[in-house]
Parts: sequence; structure tokens; C-alpha cells
Amino acid sequence: MDEQKREEEVSEQPIKPAGKYLRVKPFALIMLLFLTILLTAGLTIFALTFGEKKVVEVKVPVEREEFTRLYDAFDELKDKYYVDVDEDKMISGAINGMFDALDDPYTDYMNTDEANHFNESLSSSFQGIGAEIQERNGDIVVVSPIKNSPAEKAGIMPQDIILTVDGKSIQGMTASEAVLLIRGEKGTSVTLTVKRGDAEPTEMTIVRDDIPIETVYGEMGDDKIAHIQITSFSEETYKELLKILTELDGKGMKGIVLDVRQNPGGFLDAAIDIANLFLEDGKPILQVQGRDEKPQVFAAEGEKKFKQPVTILIDEGSASASEILAAALLESADAEVIGVPSFGKGTVQTVSYLEDGSNLKFTTGKWLTPKGNWINEKGVTPTIEVKYPSYASLTYVNPETELKTGMNDKMIQSAEGMLEALGYDPGEVDGVFDGDTEDAVKAFQKAEKLEQTGTIAGDTTYALMDALREKIEKEDPMLLKAKEVLTGKSE
Repeated sequence: MDEQKREEEVSEQPIKPAGKYLRVKPFALIMLLFLTILLTAGLTIFALTFGEKKVVEVKVPVEREEFTRLYDAFDELKDKYYVDVDEDKMISGAINGMFDALDDPYTDYMNTDEANHFNESLSSSFQGIGAEIQERNGDIVVVSPIKNSPAEKAGIMPQDIILTVDGKSIQGMTASEAVLLIRGEKGTSVTLTVKRGDAEPTEMTIVRDDIPIETVYGEMGDDKIAHIQITSFSEETYKELLKILTELDGKGMKGIVLDVRQNPGGFLDAAIDIANLFLEDGKPILQVQGRDEKPQVFAAEGEKKFKQPVTILIDEGSASASEILAAALLESADAEVIGVPSFGKGTVQTVSYLEDGSNLKFTTGKWLTPKGNWINEKGVTPTIEVKYPSYASLTYVNPETELKTGMNDKMIQSAEGMLEALGYDPGEVDGVFDGDTEDAVKAFQKAEKLEQTGTIAGDTTYALMDALREKIEKEDPMLLKAKEVLTGKSE
């Protein structure tokens, strides 16, 4: 016990002369306290002036022993590194290190700039190329492009790996760090090096634009089958969907195709609200399980709003909330799920906002399907598997590169594949630009009312990729299968 503590304890005890207590008059007590304070101050001044350094040294206690090494490392670098260090950068790096150590691609520390970009993506619009990305095993991987975005129009596809941005390698970066490089003002361009499967990396230059966050698109033809595309799950998605479905229901809607292909997910609440539209009261939508907790079941409430038969379309770009909706309809409404296995994100995240404007986004639990299945890294398996046609995965052709007779290039092979898919005969699809290829290009240019140069560049390249995209949409095998299933059910 130190001297100060002992003195405090003694002063609390009554002074006991033999046989009775000593009574101290108020004035005398005040003078005694005054002298004590004066004496203490004098001793302190003496110690400060003449005493040893250790007498007055104040050491800040380390309240958490596990941080001792961190403090020691910080102090060593701050005092002894050969140049002055950026303390804020070091602290951010330390936080990033903790998050990286979790080896969780969905857990991320965002500094102020990264947090601002993240918050923009939750607003009504932002400026960029329009692609959802994530870090996976050190690579930046595309989850899916946003509908009608520059990324989609340029040919970016789910599972594409972005290697460089404007010549700078982004391997090893977090998704938030990569976003800072990829996003930018409307009208500016960014050059990406993209690798797709086993194909050689391809450079593509994309002009950034406003990316509106309109999340629901709907149409219905003479068959009275509504095709509803949900591109993400934002705060307004449920309202947008309800409005469109109510309008189409009033026009005699007989069936519903919910299309969440290339939908990277979003708010959990939006997925729950939407599932509630199609499930009977009490039917489970999903289960959420935190650390050391029993799964919490979220169930539908009230009478289901739409009683028409429903199918749902998924692909490898359907993630998170998209998978929650698909699994809920599959296991609690016996809906057909059509397409290919989904992305496989079975965890739930939350965001904490720090005082300096930075964010902590981290996983708080895992979600399970109504029957308790965990689809993480496996995805939702469709009940009816329908694949995209082979020409849907042809690689990007750079409009700034002129392809002409005599050349041999991977992009030429992709362009030949596009021509062949569109009904033009380029000869053997082998990457060699020969006479057959030139003739096919001239025939395409004539049909598109373009100058018949026989070379592929600029407007010809854009027209070629646009025509292929229109073909994919018109001859969509997954959508056609879904309508076939619903037609049988509604008859």
C-alpha cells in the first residue's frame, strides 16, 4: 500500500487520547487543512525542481494487456524509424490488419474516403462504372454488373477478375481500396485489365457515368406472365416491387418470374419484406444465427399478397439477399428455381460508424435457409438447371483496338464468335483475321448501316457487342423456361 493511500486511511480515523476523543474546533481544522495543502504543494515543487526524474514520472496504464505489443511497436516506430511516420496512416493500417486477420472477404475497415464511397452506393445514385466487387483470395472479383451500367454494356460479367486499374495492380487490395480507384466522375474513363476463366487478360476502357439505383424493372406480354427484374435490395426495393406488381395484377397477371440474376444483394430487411409477399402466414423465410446463439427464425406474417404461381431465376451473380429470397421461395413455397447455382454468400453483416467518419463493416452471423441449410460458398442449387448459351460468355473486344486482315489475336477469336452467333459466317473461329472474317464483318456492317471497311473497331465493335446483348436478352433460355413452367401451372 503506498503512502498516499495510508495517509487517507489514517485521516479517516478519530484521534484517541487516553480515555476520550479529541474535539477539534472548526477554525483549527480549517487551518490544519490549509497547512497540509501548503506543505504538500511545497514538497511537490521541491521534487519537480531537485528530485529525481522517477519521482514525478507519470506512466499511462495499459488497461488491456493484449494491446501492450501494439503500443510498444507503435512507440518504437514513431521514435526510431528513419523518417517521420504518418501516425494516422499507421493506426488505420493496424485496424486493417485486425480485419485482414479474420480472413473474411465481407469484413472490412473503411477509412473516411472509402466510407464515403460506401455510403454513396446506398444512396439514390453514384458515379462510376456500376459493378459490385469483392476481394476473394487476394483477387478483386466481380460479383455482378448493375443493369444498364457502363460495366454491363462493356461486357463485364460475374466472376471476372480485375487485375489492374489504369495500369496499377490491385491484387492484394481490399474491395474498398479497389473501389476508390475504379470509381470516378461521370465522363472520365478508367482502363481495367480483366481476366475471365482461362482466357488471356483483356484490357477494356470504360467511361464512367451516373449509376441510378433504380432496383426493380417489370414487363408483361400477351401471355400475362410478369417478368420482374430486381437488380439489388435497397431501402426502396420493396416499395418499387409492390407498386409494379400491383399495377400488373390489375391487368390480369397470371404468373410471376422474379429475376435476381446478377443481383449482388443488399438489405436483409428488403429480402424479408419481399418474401413475405409470396408466403403463407407463419412460413419461415430464413434463420439467422449469431455467435454461440440458437438460430432466430424469421417467418411470414399475414395473408400473402400475391397468389399467382412464382418462379425465380438465379445465376452465379445472385448473392446474399438474392439467395435468401430464392431459398425462401424454394423451401417455403415450393417455387421452381431456374438457372445455375448462385454465388454462395451465407453471412450477415452490420456497419458501425466511427466518429472520424470511417466505418467498420463486419460479419455478425450466418443465415440459414428455412430448413436450416447453410449455402455459404455453395450457393442455392436450382430445381431446373438451365445454362447460358456459350456465346453469352464471349470475352470483351476493345473498341479502341483495330482488328483487320492478317492479324492473329484472342480478341479476333471473340469477335468471330460474336459474328457466328449473330448468323454471319467468319469461317473457322480461330483468332485469325482472314478473308472469311473480313467478308463476315462487311456483311454485318452493311446490315447495321455502317461504313463497310471490313475491319473491327469503334462503332463496329460497339454495334457487334450491342447486337449480341440483344440476342441474349431475346433468346434468354432461363426466362423462356420459367415462362413455360408458369404457363403449365396457370392453365
